[in-house]
Amino acid sequence: MKNSGARIKQILILILAFFTIQTHAQTPTAQAQAERIDKHYNALHSLNIHFTQKYDGMGIHRVESGTLLLKKPGKMRWTYSQPAGKLFVLDGKDAYFYSPGDTEIPRVSAKKLDDLRSPLRLLLGHTQLAKELTNLQITPAENGDYALSGIPKNMEQRIASFSITVSPDGVIHSMRIEETDGAVNTFTFSNEQPNAPATDADFVFHAPAGTHIIEGMPPV
Repeated sequence: MKNSGARIKQILILILAFFTIQTHAQTPTAQAQAERIDKHYNALHSLNIHFTQKYDGMGIHRVESGTLLLKKPGKMRWTYSQPAGKLFVLDGKDAYFYSPGDTEIPRVSAKKLDDLRSPLRLLLGHTQLAKELTNLQITPAENGDYALSGIPKNMEQRIASFSITVSPDGVIHSMRIEETDGAVNTFTFSNEQPNAPATDADFVFHAPAGTHIIEGMPPV
């Protein structure tokens, strides 16, 4: 009986080792997966996608959602359905942040923008993700996805960790950013529409009546 038990234990160890080897064999390198992401997004001219954003930090817990429209080069429009009326627009030169009820609308130069939305903007440039993230690593994630992690260059003072969850063919499903002060911002994406209709007029910000634009930094 003892020998039989030992043999069963050895078989179980071999089975576990086999599946461990298979898992590692199937997981691509971080460089290879980054190249798949590059290939997918570099081929696009525009993108329309649904997003949900969760923010936890400084005693604030917030969940918001809406539609994101991107267009090369470097233009973004985040139209919020929850809360309705909130808007973030990047016209390629400046970024504008508006929430219903605001009378002052901050405008920030794209060159100075240090905002948590900006890493996604890189994906509609001619991106080389492996060069834009330091200490790039990959791990298996749920539903056959992979998680790529690293720190966006030139954001080391603000971001403690950054990761994106992607499908095997390079489509981003989520993005998680932890700031050095402990705040965590998570975006999940769905219903991607590659090369969706998008014109330059979609990224022109029109200040609502009764508001005025000020130079400033983006709100939390």
